[in-house]
Amino acid sequence: MTERPRPGISRRGFVTGALGVGVAAGAGAMAGCSSGQDAPEAAPTAAFIPFEGPHQTGITALPVPARGLMAAFSVMSDDRARLAATLANLTDEIRGLMAGEPPPARDPAYPPVDSGILGDKPPPDNLSVVVSVGASLFDDRFGLADRKPKELVTMPFLANDRLDPKQSHGDLLLTLEAGHTDTLQFALRQLMRRTRGDLVMQWMIDGYARGAGAASSTATPRNLLGFKDGTANLDSSDDALMDRLVWVAPDDGEPQWATGGSYQAVRIIRMFVEFWDRTQLAEQEAIIGRHKVSGAPLGMADEFDDPVYAEDPNGDRIKLDAHIRLANPRTAETEENRILRRGFSYARGFDGAGRLDQGLAFVCYQRSLQRGFLTVQARLKGEPLEEYILPVGGGFFFALPGVTGSDRYLGDQLVA
Repeated sequence: MTERPRPGISRRGFVTGALGVGVAAGAGAMAGCSSGQDAPEAAPTAAFIPFEGPHQTGITALPVPARGLMAAFSVMSDDRARLAATLANLTDEIRGLMAGEPPPARDPAYPPVDSGILGDKPPPDNLSVVVSVGASLFDDRFGLADRKPKELVTMPFLANDRLDPKQSHGDLLLTLEAGHTDTLQFALRQLMRRTRGDLVMQWMIDGYARGAGAASSTATPRNLLGFKDGTANLDSSDDALMDRLVWVAPDDGEPQWATGGSYQAVRIIRMFVEFWDRTQLAEQEAIIGRHKVSGAPLGMADEFDDPVYAEDPNGDRIKLDAHIRLANPRTAETEENRILRRGFSYARGFDGAGRLDQGLAFVCYQRSLQRGFLTVQARLKGEPLEEYILPVGGGFFFALPGVTGSDRYLGDQLVA
């Protein structure tokens, strides 16, 4: 095939210009493919997600809601007892929010107990909140250094990264999902109200979990590059699979309190969408390894067809450096590297040069950061897709184990 010259500026010129004039709000990095599972714009049936369980239920709840939000905080508590109180207050508030408890009445001479944006009876909206902690929480403030999960570190600069400190890391991360934006904003404000003396926001990002191209509530979402995103994701309803690949187990050599938790990798990935839109369709499909419209692997007919890499050893059909081939080679050896993705797309206006600030808030959970995200990321190093994306934020966190009783709170065994 004869390739016509690509019009416009180079990727190097685009990136230099975008960074030189500043971005309206941070963005991120593609860390291994997809944004999430089959995620409808509005859940077929709205419900209240159960709060209690051995794991935080928002990590695997289905269907994946239409909207997502992440907010990272610095913990201002000055000792372990106060940190424990903060975690207990968060748990109490989350329990009520996920159950849809109506706000109590209060003397109008005082400020109301909530914002009122959901009325007097919050409706079911598949709201969930996941609480995770960062490596910085295990410094000398609370005497928790010997309790840090063994693989939890501050996310380093990886291939192609330009991490913005104002969009990265944090002591504590809240990951919220719901069917509508007002539900997310209501929940966030309630959580901040409850903890305002102990938590200070460091960064935030929100967006939607379904691309505009999905044809139905069960269709695979599309990301802002226009490709289906999440076709080969883990089935979070498969308990055995989750136990094998997502949840920390008692024999993993982790601190005892961490059993039932999960490592969480967050990457805010800016996509240079204008540059991508000027790229030939054939090149786009070769970079991803799928047909853009159908989502099928190149040379196949259906989105869920096995790409059968063994029949294409030289990359004649799907290039050896195609994104889907590097991210998931589909070998027996790489089965243990699979991750549960649960992110969302974002669009935050434009930067000082008039370029769209859009991309992917990539989120994944795994039993081991080394076997999961970091191994996948190492395979993706130098992939052609790097020309069109730029990781600018996020962090590594550990999602706390779930709560199994009304007298328990998230992280209670950590701070005991």
